[in-house]
Amino acid sequence: MNTISKDQLRSYINNVVYLTEEQIALVLSFFKPSRHLKYEVLVEIGRVNQFMNFIDRGCVRFYFIREDGLDMTRNIAFENEFATGLASFISGEPSMEALQTLEETNLLRISRQDFYYLLNVIPAWEKFFRNYLEYAYMNNLKIYQREIMKDASARYKELLRFNPKVIQRLSNKIVASFLNMSPETLSRLKSKADL
Repeated sequence: MNTISKDQLRSYINNVVYLTEEQIALVLSFFKPSRHLKYEVLVEIGRVNQFMNFIDRGCVRFYFIREDGLDMTRNIAFENEFATGLASFISGEPSMEALQTLEETNLLRISRQDFYYLLNVIPAWEKFFRNYLEYAYMNNLKIYQREIMKDASARYKELLRFNPKVIQRLSNKIVASFLNMSPETLSRLKSKADL
């Protein structure tokens, strides 16, 4: 079985914040590798999210369950991105969203306890966390604006332009859920784009 390298995570951290070799070694020592099957639920709705996840390989989606029982995909993360239900991770309260792998996925995971320990012992780690929170806020704002300001066709074209791997790698059902449209509408938009 191949080991999961921490090189991508090291590069990611180094691009965000300066840490000494000793500090980066300490940070990386807290991230533990884990392998997950396709469609494995990492965080269930109603459970406290105990881990921050860095995706070495694979894909994770964040989703809610509506009152009518349908699931709505809020976000999708791929390689070299973090995938964490931040609200539950920060508050320690039960999660209102689930996290699920959409492919076989390799993660590097740090526990909430270890993450907050690093905030106490490495002052620069706070800058890393702030950067992550700012990114998450801006990403959520873009998703919200997309939902209220763009019609189905514009949402599809934007996704095709800025994040085509969502369409290339994932099922129509997941893509439609992410774009807040029916699979039939998505199929119609895809066939128009192919003309």
